[in-house]
Amino acid sequence: MKPFICLCWVIFATVWLSACGGRTAASSPCGGDTLDLRYAENLTLVDCGSYQMATLRNPWDTSQVLHTYLLVPRGDRLPMELPEGTVVRIPLERAVVFSSVHCALLEELGALDAIGGVCDLRYIRMPRIQERCRSGRIVDAGNGMNPDVEKIVSLRADALLLSPFENSGGYGRLGKLGVPLVECADYMETSPLGRAEWIRFYGRLFGRAAEADSVFAQVERSYRALASKAAGAGHRPKVLSDLKSGSAWYVPAGRSTTGRIYADAGGDYVFAGLEGSGSVPMSFETVYDKARDADVWLIKYNAPVDKTCDDLRRDYAPYAGFKAFRDRQIYGCNTAECPFYEETPFHPERLLADLVKMFHPGLSDSRDMRYFRKLAE
Repeated sequence: MKPFICLCWVIFATVWLSACGGRTAASSPCGGDTLDLRYAENLTLVDCGSYQMATLRNPWDTSQVLHTYLLVPRGDRLPMELPEGTVVRIPLERAVVFSSVHCALLEELGALDAIGGVCDLRYIRMPRIQERCRSGRIVDAGNGMNPDVEKIVSLRADALLLSPFENSGGYGRLGKLGVPLVECADYMETSPLGRAEWIRFYGRLFGRAAEADSVFAQVERSYRALASKAAGAGHRPKVLSDLKSGSAWYVPAGRSTTGRIYADAGGDYVFAGLEGSGSVPMSFETVYDKARDADVWLIKYNAPVDKTCDDLRRDYAPYAGFKAFRDRQIYGCNTAECPFYEETPFHPERLLADLVKMFHPGLSDSRDMRYFRKLAE
């Protein structure tokens, strides 16, 4: 009986260790080489020889898989024994892209010609996309929440790049078209470099793997160098972000990419201890109690002219009670004038450079910033 019990323990231990081994054990079901992803928690890429497999972990239930994609070169025969997953023929040639973030990335990777359609065109601040929509080279598929399915069908799109949401209820008619739905869950990563590393997945979808790997390598080098410099600073200013919206103030949680980049910039984010990786609605009173003595206040807004401190006071008089307001240490990013949302998801090093200059002015000779400006009186 004892040998049998010992054998059971050996089997149990083997299975348990395999499960605890993390990415390596779970990411090579085809026996291929796993791409070394150092930061992305919700993405695994495996080279299986005749195809590549991309596994997206469900960010809302990390014990589950959100989607598996089997990237097969266009024109090749399908391999005889494919695992379960959505087959995507690569490189993509007529993709419908639902966000300006991914449009900007594809332009940088030299894959603009592969964008066959877009949604929410009014939010895409890219002259080449706008011009191609006017000339008909790119189809305007309408509102991203209710796209024009007929236009997508007539385009004969080979993939739809869209963002998944928790408890969204699925994709309706889009999910029944037989067109691969590429779920762009990069925004649910918990670190700036983790999100940026998804560049490597998108590069492989569009036949730009080498370009994507090169871009990410440069992003990583620059980001780590800046974070290392900030780590040597003695003082860590207390940081508050954003503004009240309606009756709630949406506060980035400590494990969000926003919370992480504040820490990497050498800031003491006032809500660093807040659980989660998204944003949490709070009352003004709760935020004020926690952040009234914050040293630096960062805000983002979209307006035809830059906001001033007086504008903030007129918007909501209690803002004037914050220490950062009294000390005039408020920095604003007017997203109507700069490509903040288009660039920073995949180029966090550019945002980090601004933050380091704001938090530690003595570490940089230059005071010029890419996105933020100190609010005038």
